[in-house]
Amino acid sequence: MKEVIDIGLPPLKQPFSWAVKSAGILFTGHGPVRKDGSLDTGPIEDQARLTFSNLKMALEAAGGTLDDVAQVLIYMTDVADMPVIDEVYREFFKAPYPNRSSAGVALVAPGMKIEIVAYAAIANRQST
Repeated sequence: MKEVIDIGLPPLKQPFSWAVKSAGILFTGHGPVRKDGSLDTGPIEDQARLTFSNLKMALEAAGGTLDDVAQVLIYMTDVADMPVIDEVYREFFKAPYPNRSSAGVALVAPGMKIEIVAYAAIANRQST
């Protein structure tokens, strides 16, 4: 059975949930979305920081922490942004790091430079 986690971001027009917990695993995807639902289209450093902050917010709402993340998938519109994304990533994650994959892609929202998907094992905790 899946449980939709309210992470504090408003619902968007697309048919998806910000975070879903099932069988002790949190499935969540994020971009540079502000709390009011608007999109940050500024520099990649700002977009990456907001994106990973949203991930942290989702984990905490589900009763977990960044230490529970097992895998992160990073999608970026410009692979030249990877060094900046790595800098921000290190602000949020410490060794041993989650498994990770990164890819250059075209993203749906104009101006959006980064999107992530993360999987976290938080089976022993209760959602708030």
